Amino acid sequence: MGSGDRSKLVRICDQAGRPRGTGFVADDRGTVVTSHRAVASDVPLVLHGSDGRTCPVGPDSITALPALGLALVRTGGPEALGTDPLPIAARDRIEAGTYVRIAAHGWREARVLGTAPATYTADGRGHPIGAALELALGTDGRDALRSGGAAVGGPVTDPRSGAVLGVLCTALRAAHEAAGLALPLAPGSGGEFDALLRRNAMSVPGYGPDLNLAGALQLTATSVGSAGGTGARTERVERDEVRAEFTAFEDGTGTVLGLVGAPGTGRTTELAALAARRAGGEAPALTLWLRGADLLADDTSVAEAVARTLARSARIVTAAGARGDMGTATPERVAALAVAAGHPLLVVLDGPEEMPPLLAHRLAEWTAGTADWLRHHGARLVVACRPEHWERAGSFHPPDTLHRPGRPARGLPPALRLGDLTASEAERARERHGIPAGALAPGHDRHPLTLRLLAEVRAALPPDVAGLPDTEDVFGAHLDLMCVRVAVRIAAAADPQPRGTAVRRLAARVAGQVHEAARRCLGPGQGELDRAAFEEIFPWRTGWASAVLTEGLLVPAGAGYRFAHEELGDWVQGAHLDLDAALRSLVHRWHTGEEPTAASVPAASPTAPVGPVGAAPVVSGRGSLPRPRRSRQSQPRQRPQPRRQSQQPQSPEQFRESRSVGSAQQLHRPPLLQVPHQPQQPQALQESPASPASPETPEPRSLPVPRHRIGPVIQAMLLLGRRQGTSALAHRMADLIEALDRLSPDDGRTRADEDAGWWAAHLLGQSLLEVPDARPYLGVLRVLAGRITRRSAAGAGPAGLGAYTEFGPWFWRRLRLPEEDRIDLLRRLVPADGIPRADGDERYLDAVARRLALDPPTVQRLLCRWFTDERPLPAGQDVPLRPTVAAAAQALLYARRDLAVDELTDALVVTPHPRAAELLAALAEDEPAALCRAVERWARDEDRPARRPAAAHYAVLLAERTLAGTDRALLRAAALTLLARRSDDALHGPALTLLVRDPETRDRYLAEALRVFAAADPRLPVALLAEVFPARPEPVLAALRTRLARPGDGAGEVLRELAALDAPALALHAAGLVRTYIDSHPDDGTYAGEYVDLRLEHGPAARALLLPLVTGLLRDRPVPPAVRGALARVLAGPGSTASRPLRAELLEVLLEFEQDRGRDPEVLDALLRAAAAGSGHRPEVRTRALVHRTGMLLVRTPEGAARFDRSLVELARDVPGFAALVIGWLADAPQEWAAVVGPSARRTVEALEASRPAIPMPMQAAGREHGSLRPA
Repeated sequence: MGSGDRSKLVRICDQAGRPRGTGFVADDRGTVVTSHRAVASDVPLVLHGSDGRTCPVGPDSITALPALGLALVRTGGPEALGTDPLPIAARDRIEAGTYVRIAAHGWREARVLGTAPATYTADGRGHPIGAALELALGTDGRDALRSGGAAVGGPVTDPRSGAVLGVLCTALRAAHEAAGLALPLAPGSGGEFDALLRRNAMSVPGYGPDLNLAGALQLTATSVGSAGGTGARTERVERDEVRAEFTAFEDGTGTVLGLVGAPGTGRTTELAALAARRAGGEAPALTLWLRGADLLADDTSVAEAVARTLARSARIVTAAGARGDMGTATPERVAALAVAAGHPLLVVLDGPEEMPPLLAHRLAEWTAGTADWLRHHGARLVVACRPEHWERAGSFHPPDTLHRPGRPARGLPPALRLGDLTASEAERARERHGIPAGALAPGHDRHPLTLRLLAEVRAALPPDVAGLPDTEDVFGAHLDLMCVRVAVRIAAAADPQPRGTAVRRLAARVAGQVHEAARRCLGPGQGELDRAAFEEIFPWRTGWASAVLTEGLLVPAGAGYRFAHEELGDWVQGAHLDLDAALRSLVHRWHTGEEPTAASVPAASPTAPVGPVGAAPVVSGRGSLPRPRRSRQSQPRQRPQPRRQSQQPQSPEQFRESRSVGSAQQLHRPPLLQVPHQPQQPQALQESPASPASPETPEPRSLPVPRHRIGPVIQAMLLLGRRQGTSALAHRMADLIEALDRLSPDDGRTRADEDAGWWAAHLLGQSLLEVPDARPYLGVLRVLAGRITRRSAAGAGPAGLGAYTEFGPWFWRRLRLPEEDRIDLLRRLVPADGIPRADGDERYLDAVARRLALDPPTVQRLLCRWFTDERPLPAGQDVPLRPTVAAAAQALLYARRDLAVDELTDALVVTPHPRAAELLAALAEDEPAALCRAVERWARDEDRPARRPAAAHYAVLLAERTLAGTDRALLRAAALTLLARRSDDALHGPALTLLVRDPETRDRYLAEALRVFAAADPRLPVALLAEVFPARPEPVLAALRTRLARPGDGAGEVLRELAALDAPALALHAAGLVRTYIDSHPDDGTYAGEYVDLRLEHGPAARALLLPLVTGLLRDRPVPPAVRGALARVLAGPGSTASRPLRAELLEVLLEFEQDRGRDPEVLDALLRAAAAGSGHRPEVRTRALVHRTGMLLVRTPEGAARFDRSLVELARDVPGFAALVIGWLADAPQEWAAVVGPSARRTVEALEASRPAIPMPMQAAGREHGSLRPA
């Protein structure tokens, strides 16, 4: 505002039109500030605005502040009077001699003499004013003040800034005569006036010495104005997680937030939304926008770039009519204003990758200066960049300055990672862009930039265009559209105007130049197009430059230009990159011993621009448009001439000025930094020049390729796969794996080797993640998984992976693979997890668990295939038995069974492996309800008959447990289903077992079950009959007798089961059952002996059963010799301590029978052999007596004596230690043994003992070999 602009004043009159005073609007609510004297009377007042508007006010609209000499008049809103508000100066003091302007019957000049105490009298009461402004006035000014009227309440303004310094008051009286006095507008009184001052500072911009928060907001908002780019903008989709993290950062103690994400994920969009949120609301906050191109090579901190941006914004604001010395808007002062307002200044640095190479080389120094400046001035910084840049840049920030998000980006210093939209966010984005569901190929429909560009393309196409494009198709179509728009704009300015085919040819030429610009961007630097190249490709004089910039295909960036969309720029540049030369320069030359000479990497030339890796002549890319040619014929022969060339911008400066003209509220792109620029010829390699060559060095020193320039190389790799097939790309990937192995970390590794390893890992990883289908590269992935596992086993686990750390569990989760292939790859990688640790890092097994949680049925089935993988997993030294991959899968399935327990049982039942059976048995214990459901399901499965035997098996297993009523009902239904199916007669036994054990069906099916049991069905257990015996003894005994009388081994198995049962009621009939078996199997005493042996182990309680049984078998009706021999082997055995007394007693019964009635050598020979076999487990005296007594019984006949000698020799030879016992007995009592052992047998035993070599004592081998023994 000009200080003499009377339209900014508000006239205060009574209803008759007589002037009562003057005021000014002071806030965005339309509040008028005037002198209390102007409104002191009770008469109704009318306020008159600048354009004839009036506003009647009553007493209730006036807030009198007689203590300050002021009054506030509410008008109902800023539109009531149509008068712009004036800023109020917030100065601590006003220097004497300051020239001011006063509103007293017109604008008049005055000078401040200083301050003086004064008194304001109202309603007969004096109010002291501590520091009234004393003014020096001319005669006319004095007369104007004395006349009162319109002079009352007029503002005192600074002629330079237009800010109000005070309010004229004719009722002020000082201790001395003063020409004029004005009321100060200082805060501190509290109440409504202080609130007004705060609103004024936040809503009415003030500049120069009176810079306030609103002025700072205007300056910073001007820098944000170009962030949104060109073209119509669709309302963005809110990302709740990102917004929450921004809020946490603003409320936290960190001063720097890293926002990382691949190009096209919406970094700039989220920053613009953050700036908009901060600028809105009741308490706006300052946000200043920077791009990396705004930084200069000699900057020491972000403060210099902030100062330049504020100066640029000040020029734009000044052009819009603002007044004041804009040089006072320093970064420090703006930061102080923000801190005073309670919201620190937020500096947004978008795209720091665009910083000059020399500044990037000393990034650590710049970061340290930035951190120091932020700390001293209470400011905050958000850096939005690619992950590759933050990996290095973030490490330079002091750790305590970085904000740590709730889910920080992996593998990077603390940062918030942006990716594709979530499913719900993508759905809302499609709705806002007007894109129907299914309009994009799967996997591409959640990418923010793809959605945005597709919306622009669809808006330019007919509504019935079909297709299912992917990101590449969308980029190609959008580039075509932009070239057509540029051509139409160029043609519109030509005279005569080309039409139809001529415009299409012009669009093709524009496309060629765009591709040429992409080729030039591959040269040294940060991917920008320098000014000279831009003006060569898009001349200003023909209107091409302004057309390209107006359409927003390229945008200014520092001293050059860049593609508006970084991802689109990478895509176009990738089509022109010589991939093999790039890989050689970045990776392979560092491990093959090739020196980076001009012979190995061709030099760049004007006709062969160099890629970011110093590539050989670039490969022409298909792209979506014709490739430009560098020949002279490729230039338009007759360029359309503009109609009015004098009205076209002739230079970048004129273009930028034309884009920046307008009011300060209409925010345009700020003008570029005016820095000297010398076009440089591209270097022979990818490096950017760092310093001029010295006389001693023929070639200039250079900087390595910035890692954030990985984008075009990735796009070139993807293009190779699309053009030449997946095998060509797979070969390059395999070469990168080989390079990773050769560039393994060691003591002699150089910085160049580390850089090459980084490029190899990231090129391999990102290309595998970006391919639309990773199945053709399964061979590469298997090799990679093997190398990771091998490196982990050879090193210190995951800590020794080196560059392979880039392929952590997250990588394998993100691959575009079917779940079957992904889980198989993770199976190969599980041994690379190393020893279990508690550092919180994700393991490969954790990745499997996450996939299991996402799709339990599928992953459960796949995990069952791991049961055959018995590779051991790393374990600590204190672990006695190392787990295996199979055991890990089994444990994971058991631990996460709650995800889908029914599907887990189905997966296990079709897995023919013992681990599956073990897990099902565990589920029977811990999840019986689930297994009951599974049994019922399997029993009625008609399509998969193999599941029905499992249903029968586990139904019987479950029936032995205590189950709920609903679970028993399921088992009952399963059993009835099995029993009703005649083709499954093999399953009828288990079904009947379950039905008999069920109290509700026992009586109905017991008779059938006994009939099946008696018919020798092995699937009906003897225990079942023992359970029902108390209630139905006779039918059960009949079935048992029938079964025991049947020929074959099945009867013996029944006898063995009877011995194992603890059924007292059935034990009373044991003798008869055993006799039944022996009568039917007289030549087989094995099972009868086993029965006695098993019952003996029941201890003394078994005497009541076994003594009459054995006595009856020997005395009442003696059993055949085969049975007695089996009894002899059992009774002469050592047995347990509890069974030895009863064994001895029963053995005595046997010996008495053999002595009196038996006399069968087979029985005595079996007794002798049992005595020798158990000699090591019983007292020697007992063994000696048993052998001697057996011998005495045998030598009663010549055949028996010969058999005793022969068996004794065999046993001495075969039973360890028995020969020594025999020799000792013979030596101790030769006469006693002479009648038992013949001379020949004695000599043979002695010879065997003498010739036996010393047998070493076996000992466990050293180390942890499983079950190994070695001699001492």
